[in-house]
Amino acid sequence: MARTKKPKTFVLDTNVILHDPTCITQFKENNIVIPLTVIEEIDHFKRGSQVINLNAREFSRTLDNLTGSAVFNGGVSIGSGKGKVRIVFSKGLSKEIQESFREDTPDHRILSVAYNLFKESKDKKNIILVSKDVNLRMKAKAMGLMAENYTTDRVGSVDHLYTGKAFIEDFDDESIQKFYKTPFEVEAKKINKLIKDELVPNKFFIIRNHNRSVLTKLSSSEDIFSKVDKVPAFGITPRNAEQTFAINALTNDSIPLVTVTGKAGTGKTLLALAGALHSRKNYRQIYIARPVIPLSNKDLGFLPGDIESKLGPYMQPLWDNLKVIQDQYKETDKNHVLINNLIKEEKLVIEPLSYIRGRSLQRIFFIVDEAQNLTPHEVKTIITRAGEGSKIVFTGDIYQIDHPYLDSQSNGLSYLIDHFKKQKLYAHINLEKGERSELSELASNLL
Repeated sequence: MARTKKPKTFVLDTNVILHDPTCITQFKENNIVIPLTVIEEIDHFKRGSQVINLNAREFSRTLDNLTGSAVFNGGVSIGSGKGKVRIVFSKGLSKEIQESFREDTPDHRILSVAYNLFKESKDKKNIILVSKDVNLRMKAKAMGLMAENYTTDRVGSVDHLYTGKAFIEDFDDESIQKFYKTPFEVEAKKINKLIKDELVPNKFFIIRNHNRSVLTKLSSSEDIFSKVDKVPAFGITPRNAEQTFAINALTNDSIPLVTVTGKAGTGKTLLALAGALHSRKNYRQIYIARPVIPLSNKDLGFLPGDIESKLGPYMQPLWDNLKVIQDQYKETDKNHVLINNLIKEEKLVIEPLSYIRGRSLQRIFFIVDEAQNLTPHEVKTIITRAGEGSKIVFTGDIYQIDHPYLDSQSNGLSYLIDHFKKQKLYAHINLEKGERSELSELASNLL
C-alpha cells in the first residue's frame, strides 16, 4: 500500500494575511500555524478605512468563525479537504534566534515560532515559513528553515502576459481595401490559417501586407473581424494603433471591464479620462481613484497637515491629466465649462481608492489608476462591488510597483489580465509607445 503523503505545516507572516485575507483556505490539506504575534499585529491594523484595514477585519472574522479552545492546542479544521489552523504562543525569542538577531521584534518572534516547530519536527522539510518579506525569508533560510513567498495568486512570466493585440500578416490587398470602402466584416474562420495568435473575445488585430494595413477587432463571439476607426474621445485623438484600440474599448459600453497597461508617458490615464468624459451621458457619475501607497511604507499619519494636504500629492497626477483635457478648450468653450460643472456637481469625482467604501457603484464609470499597486484580492473586491450599468477601467504599469510586497507577477493588475483574457465582457490593451516627448521616451527605455 502506498504511503499517505504527510501534510506540511505552513507558518504565516502577517503580511501574507494582509495581502490575502482568504489565504488560510489556499493551502489544501496542509496545516497552518499562526503565531500569536501575528494576531497582535492584525489587531493593530483593524482600525481604519484603507483596504489593508478591511483585509485585517475580514481575516479576524474568518478566524473567529473557526476558533474554539482547540485553536490553541491541536488546531481546528478549516473545512472539508483542508488542514487545521492553530495559534501558537511565543515565549520570547528562542535562544538561537536571540543569539543570531538579538533585537526582539515581531518578525523575530514569528521566526522564533517557526524555528521552534522546526526543531521539534522529525521531518524538517515539512515546516515552512511563508512571508512576502524577502528579508525575513532570508533570515529563516540562514537558520536552516524552509521559507517561501506566498505565490497562490502569482501569474507566470509577465513576458508572455496577454497584450490584447496581435498581427495578421500577408492578408490579401483586395480584402484590406474593402475594410475602408464599406462597413466590411470578415468571418474569422476564413482567415484562420493566417492567425498565429490565440483568438479571444475583443482582441485587437492589425491586419496587413507589404502595401497596406487596417486596424480591426475580433467580436466578443470570436467570429467576426470589424474595422476599428481612429476617432477622438473628448478632444483627445489617438496617436498610434494601441491608443486607437484603447479608445475603442474605453468607449464601448458593451464591454464593462477594461484594463490598459503601459509604461510612463504612453497615455493610460489620459485616455481613460477622455473615454469616461466621452461616455458620460451613459453613466450617472465618473469616479477616478488610485490606491495610496505612502513612501517607505509609512502610514499617512507620519506626514504633516490635515487629511486633504496629506492625500493631495497622491491625487495630483489625476487632476493634471484632467487639466490636459480641459486646457484643449478655451475657458468660454462649453466643454471647458462642462468639466467644471461636472466637478462642482460631483458627477466627476477624484478621490483615494479607500474612499469608495459605502459608495453605490450603480451606473458608474469607475477608473482605478495605478492598479499595479493592488493585490489580487483587492481587485476582486472592487469588481464584485460593481453594480448594474457600471464600467470599470484599471490602468497601470506592471513593472513600476510601489507596494513593498508586490511585484510584476503577484500584483492584482497582472492577475486580472491573466484570468480575464478569455471573457466576453472584458478587453485589454498594452500601450507600447510613449507619447510625451523624445526625451521622456528615451528615459523610460534606458533608466
